[in-house]
Amino acid sequence: MAERLDVVIFGASGYTGKYAIISSINILKGYKWGVAGRNKQKLQDTLKEVEKKTNQELSSIPIIIADINDEKSLKEMTSQAKVVVNCCGPYRFYGEQVVKACVETSTSHVDVSGEPQYMETMQLKYNDAAREKGIYIVSACGFDSIPADMGTVFLQEQFNGTVNSVETFITWGFTEGYKPSGASIHYGTYESAVYGYAHANELGGIRRQLFKNRLPKFTPTLKNKPFAHKQPVIGDKWCIQFMGSDRSVVSRSQRFFFEEQNKRPVQMQAYISFGSFFALTTTIFIGFIFGILARSEFGRRLLLNHPKFFTFGAVSHEGPSEEKNANSILGMYFVGEGWKEKLSEPTDQFDAPMNKKIITKVTSKDPGYGATCDALVLTAKTILKESDKMPNNGGVFAPAAAFSNTSLLKELQNNGYTFEVIKVEEK
Repeated sequence: MAERLDVVIFGASGYTGKYAIISSINILKGYKWGVAGRNKQKLQDTLKEVEKKTNQELSSIPIIIADINDEKSLKEMTSQAKVVVNCCGPYRFYGEQVVKACVETSTSHVDVSGEPQYMETMQLKYNDAAREKGIYIVSACGFDSIPADMGTVFLQEQFNGTVNSVETFITWGFTEGYKPSGASIHYGTYESAVYGYAHANELGGIRRQLFKNRLPKFTPTLKNKPFAHKQPVIGDKWCIQFMGSDRSVVSRSQRFFFEEQNKRPVQMQAYISFGSFFALTTTIFIGFIFGILARSEFGRRLLLNHPKFFTFGAVSHEGPSEEKNANSILGMYFVGEGWKEKLSEPTDQFDAPMNKKIITKVTSKDPGYGATCDALVLTAKTILKESDKMPNNGGVFAPAAAFSNTSLLKELQNNGYTFEVIKVEEK
């Protein structure tokens, strides 16, 4: 049998897959990597397109034919790789087949899913098998969960005390002078959100099986902020609770730190900000309609057949333009509160009020796709280089649980992400 490639990008001819190829050119220098998908011509065309954009010769990149509906072809693909970078979503429909093939062929797997039902089901069904095979299955390896999960770890490392809670606030903007137009979100991301919302009621049952033991109650309890509020930390911008997967992902990592590493888990809540009250109210209106329609099959068909109409042009099958991606900037602020003193045991409680606060920030350009795929490919590279620093000799993990003891945080900083401390306050 031929030696395995280090990395195979599955779904490489898709929107996200193309960006993963671009990221791999620099990040995977010195490694053997290939691309995979069901249509050879589309894969060849994608490689030629990337060649023109990057002025890099890609004719020698191996091409593997694999179809999500053909189990044999998936196993043939995964058996040729040490790590599969899976860009084929929505993962609710197309993720488990690849994970299953990876487990059966002892191949690690990373993806950019933001779908809690899928991620937690994979942990429930495949964690033990992945550990037995000595492989890692890690989801949520892009925007926005990598900044949220690794950003929380960064805050904990900088705190020098005991962190009780963290609140995150997402800001989204553009480089000075750039006037954005056109879609901001690719249809695939939108489709995942539609089905994720429609099946959110599944999470309770999954979590009761996955997390059989409740965490101890830690005080003071982090309370949710008002539905819509202004946040001084980010210049009094309007904020609402962020309905993405950040809280789910961070909570899984923090539970792992408590159960496996005897560390006090951080309570977390996520919010997203808006530049104006009009933008806030427009988003709430879209969200209200989205929530009603996503509950029925007929409503979901409407949402999926007319994405531009129901999002006022924010979503399209073509996705955002390359110019818009390149000029996009993500800021994620973290407000951590706790005590400057340290506890001897994670379940110990403080009698005194919290006396320390820290504000940190993660920033990246082109967060939705370019920086997402940089982070995705970096996670694959980290598994190749530093699996000895990763937990339990294998398993299914959220990003911070998998990579907190590796150099991933440093590598993110070397590849366009900025992690910084803004302010520290002590009483």
